[in-house]
Amino acid sequence: MNPLQRALIEKAGHDHGFEYVIVSGQGDSVQLASARHRAQVRVLPRMEEFELNFSSTASTPLVPELARSFPDATRRGPAFVAAGQDELVRFLRRAAALARSLPNQAAVDFESMVKKELAAFPVELIRGTEVERVVRQRVGQQTFRQAMMAYWGGACAVTEIAIPAVLRASHAKPWAECASDTERLDVFNGFLLSANLDALFDRFLISFDVDGELMIASSIPESARARLGLIGSLRLRWLAPEHSGYLQFHRARFLEKAQADASGY
Repeated sequence: MNPLQRALIEKAGHDHGFEYVIVSGQGDSVQLASARHRAQVRVLPRMEEFELNFSSTASTPLVPELARSFPDATRRGPAFVAAGQDELVRFLRRAAALARSLPNQAAVDFESMVKKELAAFPVELIRGTEVERVVRQRVGQQTFRQAMMAYWGGACAVTEIAIPAVLRASHAKPWAECASDTERLDVFNGFLLSANLDALFDRFLISFDVDGELMIASSIPESARARLGLIGSLRLRWLAPEHSGYLQFHRARFLEKAQADASGY
């Protein structure tokens, strides 16, 4: 590796989510990391290409998600191959966004933010009180939204609408019914949806089948569906295996509500 290649890799990492160089010197590769997430990547230049070997914690399925994000990417064993610097940047940027959103980084960020906000109050006045509950919920919902925006690339999981003001982080298993903050903050517990879809999903008037196809409650009349944007073939842009348990919960509620509506209860 020549000095110019090393400098280009280190700058690409610094500017796109991997600001620390773990291994440099005279080696044939550069190991990049970050203080903002737990993923690392070893970048090996080969002619006009770069081989990228990503690593992360066992609870963060980074490589499968990168494969989903770049379905046409060339692979050499476990490594991704970036054909040039522009593609290297795309891989680094997407990997950093995923690493900041996937479990359990969101939970780590959440606890840090809650601790910081609660530090402004006397401990004896907040521990176990309504103040702490409100702070945890507000910070948790903010953290969840940030993680969902990163995971879905700032675009609706169905329509690809990319206007942040109209996007909502929708829980499949509602916040109040989650057993832990880990469940509440799990990026796979829901989808980033445009406001109209979020309102319907939140009230179990729509759901998604095991293949990600949209399911619509029969209680929504045909005359209203077009106005609600429920037209054409709507489906999730992708569906990870980790979504399945939460989505099964939501789909069961959707079917229960449909039965209740049909029986008049």
